[in-house]
Amino acid sequence: MTTHTFDIVVLGGGSGGYAAALRASELGKSVALIEKDKVGGTCLHRGCIPTKALLHAAEVAEHVRDAAHVGISATLASIDPAGVRAYREGIVAKKYKGLEGLVKARGITTVAGAGRLNADRSVSVGDDVYVGTDVVLATGSYSRTLPGLEIGGRILTSEQALALDVIPERVLILGGGVIGVEFASVWRSFGAEVTIIEALPHLVPNEDIAMSKGLERAFRRRGIQYSLGIRFQSATQDDGSVTVTLEDGKEFSADYLLVAVGRGPVTADLGFEEAGIALDRGFVTVDQDLRTGVPGVWAVGDITPGLQLAHRGFQQGIAVAERIAGLSPANIPDIQIPKVTYSSPEVASVGVTEEAAIAEHGADAVVAYEYNLAGNGKSEIIGTSGLVKVVRLKDGPVIGVHLLGDRVGELITEGQLAVAWEAHPEDIAPLIHAHPTQSEALGEAFLALAGKPLHAL
Repeated sequence: MTTHTFDIVVLGGGSGGYAAALRASELGKSVALIEKDKVGGTCLHRGCIPTKALLHAAEVAEHVRDAAHVGISATLASIDPAGVRAYREGIVAKKYKGLEGLVKARGITTVAGAGRLNADRSVSVGDDVYVGTDVVLATGSYSRTLPGLEIGGRILTSEQALALDVIPERVLILGGGVIGVEFASVWRSFGAEVTIIEALPHLVPNEDIAMSKGLERAFRRRGIQYSLGIRFQSATQDDGSVTVTLEDGKEFSADYLLVAVGRGPVTADLGFEEAGIALDRGFVTVDQDLRTGVPGVWAVGDITPGLQLAHRGFQQGIAVAERIAGLSPANIPDIQIPKVTYSSPEVASVGVTEEAAIAEHGADAVVAYEYNLAGNGKSEIIGTSGLVKVVRLKDGPVIGVHLLGDRVGELITEGQLAVAWEAHPEDIAPLIHAHPTQSEALGEAFLALAGKPLHAL
């Protein structure tokens, strides 16, 4: 057994773990970064980056189909699964190589292997032991399934769906959240018949109801089918198909079933509880500064309760490294973290929904305004419908920004600034949005809430 000593030992090399390692190294700390697979984690290799590459390929396919609308003669002959895969894997490989180089240049010791936390806060990897003055847990998440629903064969998680070497003719998607609607968008653009099965009453059920209903309308126009409000009961498969039965007895059949019912924390059998780390339904219990109940042990990313977003884990990793170094970074509550669903159309939001605002403050204290993208020149040019919705307290700050439409994810940072800085619409209304841009739609909403709408009655 060999013991290695560092200032900080980071267990997990995903978005939260590698961000902690990079920032700690910048601040003069010696760092060991332990990862059983590849640095970059789910986001880079099996999540955010490859799925968004797929979504871009899907967008290109739609542009070719619609080319005649803008006077361009083009024909979509076919979708080449091998070519799409090569494009996607090339993007991932390039980003991975860059990240590897950055980690190496910062002098971080990368340890390849499965780490386990010991009772004395050291981390074992095979016969080696890594000891840090501080330990950061960043072990990430896995694709959940439902009781009695076994993954395998024609029943897939997002990881297996990415690895498919065919375009399904018919596909079922269990779950109408972010992962489900993104894959639905891709497969429909590639020509598949798609049906989403969601137990709750709406798609993207955590979003403002206006965004959910708008996405449902857009999906209907695209030919994406969905069943809402009826729970899953069972699934069976044979060599050629899979059949899903709902609790009301209705059945759906397709070539494949994608299970997209959320992600769970990777915390089991890693020694956490034996080391005194408190878990709640598998998530690591932390305080507002991301400290666990064990001195010198911190946790970041998807294993902590709250939004499971790569950029949240990234920010948390930076914050923990700075706190270890004696700095005092601001705490960013989940309500101020932007969320984007990269389907076509996209859904983006930050802050509270109108319903949540009314529940907290009362209907008389809340004002909401919706601006339809039909009035926005750039949205008309790129051919997207959708809307902007801004929620404010009456005579008070903006507390929610909600967007629906192609490419609106690029606008949500402005919404984050408005919510996080507690800006009043009257503060923002005088600021100029470049013309023609989709950002003007946000500007119109702020103008309207400031009492001086221009392009709306």
